[in-house]
Amino acid sequence: MNIITRRNALMLGAGAAVLGATGAQAQIRTQAAAATAPRLPIETGATLRILRPVKFVQPDEDVWRAGAARFSAQTGVQVRIDFVGWEDINQQTAVTANTGAGPDLIVGFGDAPHIYADKLVELSDVAEYLGRKYGGWMNVAQKYGKRHGTNNWIGLPFGGTAGPLVWRKSAVREAGYQAPPSDLAGFLAMAKKLKSIGKPSGFALGNAVGDGNGTANWLLWSHGASLLDEEGKVSINSPATLRSLEYLKELYPSFIPGTIAWGDISNNRAYAANECWVTANGVSLYFSLKNDPATAPIAADTEHSEMPRGSAASWPSAPLTLNAMVFKHSKYPNAAKAFLQFMLEAEQYEPWLDANLGYWAHPLNAYKASAVWTSDPKVAIFRDSMNNTFWNGYKGPISEATGQANAEYVTVQMYAAVASGQSTPQEAAREAERRARRIFRR
Repeated sequence: MNIITRRNALMLGAGAAVLGATGAQAQIRTQAAAATAPRLPIETGATLRILRPVKFVQPDEDVWRAGAARFSAQTGVQVRIDFVGWEDINQQTAVTANTGAGPDLIVGFGDAPHIYADKLVELSDVAEYLGRKYGGWMNVAQKYGKRHGTNNWIGLPFGGTAGPLVWRKSAVREAGYQAPPSDLAGFLAMAKKLKSIGKPSGFALGNAVGDGNGTANWLLWSHGASLLDEEGKVSINSPATLRSLEYLKELYPSFIPGTIAWGDISNNRAYAANECWVTANGVSLYFSLKNDPATAPIAADTEHSEMPRGSAASWPSAPLTLNAMVFKHSKYPNAAKAFLQFMLEAEQYEPWLDANLGYWAHPLNAYKASAVWTSDPKVAIFRDSMNNTFWNGYKGPISEATGQANAEYVTVQMYAAVASGQSTPQEAAREAERRARRIFRR
């Protein structure tokens, strides 16, 4: 627990001032369109309790606290911040929503506001102001922020993290390529060649929240398939899905053994141990390698690129997104909205974005000018993560059911069944359809 009051605000705020002194902030302010902030009269005696996921890197929490400290110094609102584990945030959000008690504001993950939409305060005034001022909201931010079929904002996305292709230059070049091919057929050929020279690739097909679902989504969307159609009807059992399953049947033998049981950390360990030479991951893998003298040579040999798009119009990835929501049970909704607006303004947001080293990518277009995106050329690919055109439950509306399908690994287990030889593509697609229809009842 971290309680921020006027007394400690100045000390924390001074540290943030150093972190925030960048040329990118000035550029952002110059680019920002004239916009009038919404009138949010803060309630007398307001205090705020905020829940959000724990840090990726320590400066994440430090800079967040510093921004909250400045808010307290300027408004007099005491702010209590609880940082909780990623595996706990969804459960605590559910308890808060269902009991009508607890935090005023939760920074949860992607689809959470859509699950509890009727329990939330609308945030359209703040979202529209920030959009006008900072060059507009990016694609994924709009999808996760707005209630389906409306322009009403129920969440305020703070950033997203994607998992591009991570690969060793030396291995790819030994296999005869300057870079991984961007087409599916070429990528398959490269994977087979890497296997033949003893430097295999590996992609999670286990029940891994990030990596397993990421692999399944890439296979599905790059072949033009989807779990749902635009109306929200189950569409998983399709010719496009069968093509993706047949593709995996050819691709899987080129993987390092054991990927069907991989969790979210497994590919990191295999890559760092020179057991796997091509995988998919967030920027965390690169920086963990770079910051350890024992693995720094691997980081120097590492590059990032998009996963092959196939028939997809954009990078077939749905970034894991931080999404803030304010609950109707809060006694201080204006204070909560004012806090979110404050934290997404350049003076607070850009230092926080830079502190996260590219792990969280911005939701507002103006922050493309942030210093982090030119700090290391290997990080630049993450800059546009929030501009993809995919989301969990694509192509349908985001709902509690889409979150359930993701949590139950419907598509992941479909692909794993084919990779293991347990099911034919036709059998696996039918089973995924059965499970999806039970969840969506359509």
